[in-house]
Amino acid sequence: MMVITRIRVVVVLLATLLFAGLAFAFSPAQPEKEATDGLPAGAQSTRVTELSDRFASGRAESVVVIVEGAQAGQTATADAGKLRDLDGVKEVAKPVTSEDGQAALVVVQLDDGLDDDAQHAAVDRIRAAVPDAQVTGGAAVSRDISKAFDGADFTLLLATAAIVAVLLLITYRSPILWIVPLVVIGLADQVVAKLLPWIARLVGERTDASVAGIVSVLVFGAGTDYALLLISRYREELRRSSSRAEAMRRAWRAAAPAITASAGTVVLALITLLAAQITSNRTLGVAAAVGVLVALLFGLFVLPAAVVALPRGVFWPRVPHVGSADPTETGFWSRVARGVGRRPGLVLSMGLAVLALFAAGLFRLDVGLDQSEQFRTRVPSIDAQEALARHFPAGAAQPATVVTDAAKADEVAAALRKTEGVAAVLPPERSTDGTLAQFSVQLTSAAGTPASDRTVQEMRKNPDVLVGGAPAAELDKREASRRDDRVVIPLVLAVVLIVLVALLRSIVAPVLLLVTVVASYAASLGAATLLINGPLDANVPLLSFLFLVALGVDYNIFLITRARDEGILRALAATGGVITSAGILLAAVFAVLGVLPVVVLTQIGIVVGVGVLIDTLLVRTVVVPALALKLGDRFWWPAKPSGLRAGESRPASRKESVHAR
Repeated sequence: MMVITRIRVVVVLLATLLFAGLAFAFSPAQPEKEATDGLPAGAQSTRVTELSDRFASGRAESVVVIVEGAQAGQTATADAGKLRDLDGVKEVAKPVTSEDGQAALVVVQLDDGLDDDAQHAAVDRIRAAVPDAQVTGGAAVSRDISKAFDGADFTLLLATAAIVAVLLLITYRSPILWIVPLVVIGLADQVVAKLLPWIARLVGERTDASVAGIVSVLVFGAGTDYALLLISRYREELRRSSSRAEAMRRAWRAAAPAITASAGTVVLALITLLAAQITSNRTLGVAAAVGVLVALLFGLFVLPAAVVALPRGVFWPRVPHVGSADPTETGFWSRVARGVGRRPGLVLSMGLAVLALFAAGLFRLDVGLDQSEQFRTRVPSIDAQEALARHFPAGAAQPATVVTDAAKADEVAAALRKTEGVAAVLPPERSTDGTLAQFSVQLTSAAGTPASDRTVQEMRKNPDVLVGGAPAAELDKREASRRDDRVVIPLVLAVVLIVLVALLRSIVAPVLLLVTVVASYAASLGAATLLINGPLDANVPLLSFLFLVALGVDYNIFLITRARDEGILRALAATGGVITSAGILLAAVFAVLGVLPVVVLTQIGIVVGVGVLIDTLLVRTVVVPALALKLGDRFWWPAKPSGLRAGESRPASRKESVHAR
């Protein structure tokens, strides 16, 4: 029970400001990036990276300078001389001219132990020193990713806040009220941003810009959902009570269980990412779970205190007064509820047909992007890779690394040269203790392509070698993604089912609701596949499934917990507006991920955005009510709803409402 007084309001608001101030004041720096960050735990590419410390070259990155033209050899020789004295450059190899004589490349090894900033600065100096050449390789790609994200966090925050502000203004139709939830959620987002370095230190991996972007969108989306539900209930109670504090107390008691259950479900679903092999997914799971928890705390405690401190006039021009008309009896969603109630079988059939139509897009689903497809816009390192591939083996910029016992080095080198897809095997480097040998192997295909994957798999058939480097890492990430799909998806479904069974104390309803969530996901992925019209990143299906299932359960909980007490049709009439508003807002917020520069985030934004719209406009507001009506009390088995039976509940018609008054 929550009793709101002026003193408690002041205490809550001051405590919030204190907490936020501490988060801003004591937020640490991000931990240093490790070479194994983002690589699957236990994969061969990860083990090769860990073994690199035993070689004199260590984990130093390199870049490839490519020069095109009839005088490419002479130009490359001159460029090599310019690069040898640059800060951050350890060694410059002898230029290599292509067979057609139209290009030359120079491999430049950077100093050992450079942090991200120093490595990026070294790449910038190399590009500035040879402006007529192109620069690619792992360090150059990393630099372009970092540069692409420069200022992106501010752009994302500005775009998200603007969309939330506009949609809240449209939803509340008040020039004042929208400001309150926007400020509260915006503060929650910034607090989470300051907590991310602590999370990074806890999990042992940096929370990069991609993680920060997804978490920010999730905080805004979830926080706004909770605000819409709570304020909707508060508006209802203001029509019944002359006391704002009493109205908020009733609204809080009615909405808090559903909000807490939905947030708890999302958090538990996110925590299942700890079972993933891809370490960046584990980091995202913990960071996003903390973000949702902070959004929950701000939504349940800070927002009520801020709203109740303001007079009823904050709802102007549609100020709720005691005894004023209840739109759940005469509004649009009341008419929708009556329509569903009249022909539930027909409505259900039509809804399922639409879902099946969208899901048909799955027949065109293709998963897997190579490195050149990771950016939404052209970047210098990818242009340089394409230039290199015109004259040299496509895999020359990012060779594979093969480690074996030193005693077997000659035998392994001979086997590698015979492997299909291998363009060149460079002389081996011995480990500092002389027990291991390391080869740099150039492939005929670029990293991340099917041909490159086949070559890596062929090399790995030799039990005496470990294969790493960029081509192997790309393959390992995709295989780990497929493994994570098989492990994490069942865990998410199990968590959601357990929560729904515990919340509803039913068997049939949770199972059917889970089926609708999966059907909604299939339709969303199919529809998004048609919109994207190209392959998806390997990580997109899992993360989209996680967000859609977890957030879809939010709307299930909002609808069904109220239906259990009041009947399905009245619950639809009462929650249809808020669920639809929340869904449209959440879809728009996820679409904001499209302002970020990498394709994977844009694709996640499209899939989740489309999915949330399908879920809120079709599944939760039409399919689920029609399904509950068709089954009647069997829908709740073995429990009994405390309100009217599912098939008997209906909102009053306009005529009945007028007559009653």
